[in-house]
Amino acid sequence: MAKINGNEIKPGYVLEHDGGLWAAVKVNHVKPGKGGAFAQVEMKNLRDGRKLNERFRSEDKVEYVRLDNKDQQFLYESEGRLVFMDSETFEQIELDADLLGDRRPFLQDGMTATIEYYGDEALSVRIPQKVVCRVAETEPVLNGQTASKSFKPAILDNGLRIMIPPFVGAEEAIVVNTELFEYSERA
Repeated sequence: MAKINGNEIKPGYVLEHDGGLWAAVKVNHVKPGKGGAFAQVEMKNLRDGRKLNERFRSEDKVEYVRLDNKDQQFLYESEGRLVFMDSETFEQIELDADLLGDRRPFLQDGMTATIEYYGDEALSVRIPQKVVCRVAETEPVLNGQTASKSFKPAILDNGLRIMIPPFVGAEEAIVVNTELFEYSERA
């Protein structure tokens, strides 16, 4: 780990602070008229999700942590645990399904996900931003509805509800943005 000055902190940096690992979410550099410059940093704990606002003076030293990213293939889920395999060493690891949060339904068998590690501890799982899903149920198109920019509700094969354009029908494959939970394009 490397020590950096408080004024070098940028959004996305992972810091070791107060015995925990924190990701800098927002950073505001302030130079008051009187006194020294400082960085007002909003941080999120990577292990339990707590938030913290901290002020770092430019002369303060903080531990900057580099996380290792590994692409691993999703194999299956068993009792709330996700099993991934390293495609190079073929080692399997089990992670808590809660690491994915709301995006869990988008995880598909054989999908490659990026797992961030701190040493041997897995901290987060990132799935691709766009995933192909199939429309399981949707309403039929009404006459004249295709002319406007209206959307209709749909249920995907993974159980999620999203809004889709009226020209997309049931059993069609579509591309869904996993960060915004919305229709992107036809597959």
